[in-house]
Amino acid sequence: MSSRPLGNLHLPSLRCVAWHAVTLSSLVLAIVLSYIVRFEGLLEPEHLASLSRCLGIVVPIQFFMLMAVAGTRSSIRGLTLRDLWQLVFGVTMGLAVATPVALFSQANIPRSIWIIDWFVAISILGGFRGAASEVDSFLRRRSLGTAKRVLLVGTCPSSEAVVRAIQSDASPQNERMVVGMIAKPEDRDLVGRSTGGIRVLGTTKQLARLIDKHRIDEVMLLSQTFLGSEVADLQKQSAAAGCAATIMPAIHTLIDGKVQMQPRPIEIADLLGRPTVEIDTEGLGRWLGNQTILVTGASGSIGSELCRQLLHHGPERLVVLDRHETGLFWIERELTAATTSTAIIPCVADITDAERVEHVFAEFRPDIVFHAAAYKHVPLMEQHPGEAIRNIPLATATLARAARASGTDTFVMISTDKAVNPTSVMGCCKRVAEMLVQLIAAESDTQFSTVRFGNVLNSAGSVVPVFREQILRGGPITVTHPDIERYFMTIPEAARLVIQAGLLGEGGEVFVLDMGEPVRIADLARDMIHLSNLVEGRDIEIRYSGLRPGEKLYEELFTEHEELLETAHPKIRAARIKALGVTHADEVIERLEAVMHRPGDEIRVLLHHLVPEYLLPQPVEPGHAVAGKIGGNHSIPLKKSA
Repeated sequence: MSSRPLGNLHLPSLRCVAWHAVTLSSLVLAIVLSYIVRFEGLLEPEHLASLSRCLGIVVPIQFFMLMAVAGTRSSIRGLTLRDLWQLVFGVTMGLAVATPVALFSQANIPRSIWIIDWFVAISILGGFRGAASEVDSFLRRRSLGTAKRVLLVGTCPSSEAVVRAIQSDASPQNERMVVGMIAKPEDRDLVGRSTGGIRVLGTTKQLARLIDKHRIDEVMLLSQTFLGSEVADLQKQSAAAGCAATIMPAIHTLIDGKVQMQPRPIEIADLLGRPTVEIDTEGLGRWLGNQTILVTGASGSIGSELCRQLLHHGPERLVVLDRHETGLFWIERELTAATTSTAIIPCVADITDAERVEHVFAEFRPDIVFHAAAYKHVPLMEQHPGEAIRNIPLATATLARAARASGTDTFVMISTDKAVNPTSVMGCCKRVAEMLVQLIAAESDTQFSTVRFGNVLNSAGSVVPVFREQILRGGPITVTHPDIERYFMTIPEAARLVIQAGLLGEGGEVFVLDMGEPVRIADLARDMIHLSNLVEGRDIEIRYSGLRPGEKLYEELFTEHEELLETAHPKIRAARIKALGVTHADEVIERLEAVMHRPGDEIRVLLHHLVPEYLLPQPVEPGHAVAGKIGGNHSIPLKKSA
């Protein structure tokens, strides 16, 4: 209820004046009815005199108390429990203040009138508010003849808030009318009940029938109610019934102000259904607060998210390093706009340039380093193995040595599941980089650790953006093999766990993040087709192209020879891995530098000597695929760390 400005004055709106008039009239009516009830309708002259004095004392005090408690904040578009408590409190306080005033002025008001008026005033005001809310809702439904008919899927404590938010949004572009709600099968006892005036019509097992029966235009899912597989199933059922499916963000993101109370299209991350990662915020604040932190690859998908997450923990300086000038420009602008307490220092540098790296470490003296820069595309590195060696293990060694020389406290390297039983140059180079970090850690006071995880959903150049681009072009979607599987996690989840692993590190560990269950890439492609409201085979096809050089069907997060330990975080495990066959980092670095510019076959032979589990590629006949080993990670018992 807003007011209209007039010069320096603010006149109340007509709606506000009308509402105050109704409140005042209700209080007058309550007093009159109280006297009629008390004296059974027979009002003598002395009763009328008492009524007159009561109206002059009680009504003004009650009115001003109600305005002080609720004022113009109340709305007739809903009657919540908070509104009722405000009403009860306002009426009670009004009578409490009016009582001594009446006694002091010798108004001679019967004691029973106070009790009767309390009940009658609350009943009239509450009843009017409820009736006005229902009338307003009815008129809105009548006016929304062309609005989308929405079926809300999911019942949880935030359901009523979602219903009210949708019903109160009267903007033409967002016209929606919630027809009903449906519950999960295990909550079928809720069927027939209502929340916010909206009935629970059935369970998700009856989704298709309810869509048809109630002529539903949009199925809206509450994101915190369903797992990823359930979201995928509901989306497919909605699409089969010719109905759009959207998802309402979780209530905690609405409270945090991260998103608006608006449904959005279902995304591929919703289908994974990965739970929110809990981190040790207090511990990270103590570790990262007032520190100088350097992030390599800062403009990349993981590097940029690491920077965003690190800002939450109050570092003094954040050095964002990348050789990609344009990407660095944009991430520096974003981070600078997001903080006033942390100095954002952009640093254009190539981590393969040892002299430049040494200069950067000497200038900024970082306390903590997160090394996220690396080549990641397997087929490209098969074609350019020398560049893979230069950018991955040699660059990592350059950074690690510089960190050791400058007195860095903690160095965290980001690795990949492709380093386990590698079948590609890229994966083998990552494994060699892990070995070099371990060897340098043994000779340093700096705490070195490695974090290993699988594919990151929606990262630049990953499978999801590629599929999305192919869908926009009309297809086909190219999948290398029908059975190929990969582990996936979201970018924010990966970044949070990397930072948490850095806190857990004691030196020399390889941390393995819990990636959940692997996802078939073909199923991922089908999900993206469904999310685009397309039909496989009719609108777009999936075409299998065969495994590319260096690829394997199944990725692993660790081998059966690696000793796994539990950590303080349920999503992170530690592996004690030995660098087999080598004892000094300098020896490995010299051999890599010597072969870096040699033909690819010679490079692969050296990689095989350094990592015996890396098998030299064999000629593969067309149409045949060589699968990587299926990891034994589900059968290895965990040991408690000391």
